[in-house]
Amino acid sequence: MAVKKEAFGTMPNGCEISLYTVTNENGLSASFTDLGAIWVRMIVPDKDGAMDDILLGYDNGDGYLGNGPHMGSVVGRVANRTGNASFRLDGRLYTLGKNDGKNNLHSGPDYFDKRLWMGTASGEDTVAFFLESPDGDQGFPGNAKITVKYTLTAENTVEITYIFCCDNDTPMNLTNHAYFNLGGHSSGSVLNHKVQIYADMFTPSAADSIPTGEICMVEKTPMDFRTLKPIGAEIDSDYAQLLQAGGYDHNWCLNHIPGVYALAATAVEENSGRTMDVYTDRPGMQFYTANWLEGEKGKDGTVYGKRGAFCFETQMYPDAVNKPQFASSVIFAGRTYISKTGYHFYTGTQANGKRL
Repeated sequence: MAVKKEAFGTMPNGCEISLYTVTNENGLSASFTDLGAIWVRMIVPDKDGAMDDILLGYDNGDGYLGNGPHMGSVVGRVANRTGNASFRLDGRLYTLGKNDGKNNLHSGPDYFDKRLWMGTASGEDTVAFFLESPDGDQGFPGNAKITVKYTLTAENTVEITYIFCCDNDTPMNLTNHAYFNLGGHSSGSVLNHKVQIYADMFTPSAADSIPTGEICMVEKTPMDFRTLKPIGAEIDSDYAQLLQAGGYDHNWCLNHIPGVYALAATAVEENSGRTMDVYTDRPGMQFYTANWLEGEKGKDGTVYGKRGAFCFETQMYPDAVNKPQFASSVIFAGRTYISKTGYHFYTGTQANGKRL
């Protein structure tokens, strides 16, 4: 089955916004738009075969032109936070927009998810989006060429491949900001979801959510998700990291070797039977529990509320460009950087290496 392309709205300048939908042989479908290279829908079955969309979002392009929470967005050049909205590179100080107190969040306010990317369908299972980011864009150096490829496999995995090249040294930390609710996008709180994160350590943050530079063990803290645990089990604990963030909004230091594509996290919603595994070659993952989502009108008139979704944002560690003790997020001039993250959906258990 070929990729389906349809109209999805209109940009303020009159350009048409398109939606691309990929459906696999198992009936799962994933939809993406050239507005921001956004992941719009993910239709998956529950344990009884009933299909539902497990991504929070909007009905059309007009909704995504707003999209304050960045639902499904490709975030860059540098996702997450940059302290003091600035960094030094090759002896020069670069200044970004201050859109999170004195800091920068997701390279805004001129976000990638408000731009029209060039979309191309490839075969029956892949959509690629391309964007040129000129020198000085968002405050970053160099002319960058960025491609984000989405593939829906026969094994029910959405693979996201990020390809980045720049003619100047520059920091880069692309991620996807999908908001998941495995019970269905309109099913409310995700506190009953169980989560496992394959990480022994995390990066604690200061009150402004900028990492302190420390790397701490999760053991004997509410940040310990080394075995499956309900999101709500300790989210309201009297623990400074959770109190200041209003819940989970932190970077976990994944156990696998950076650069090696490996299992990073699992989420389970037992009522529907849906499970999602996340694989990545990135060293970190931001686990966010939609602590600041409130009164957001989304798909089918649904009003999304606090903790009505969670995000698994694979990434370099936040503020890495200002933290020499963290793995560097700098991409060197002329080199092509390729990274992959996969979201695998299934019900039931694993048998002989095959998801049932």
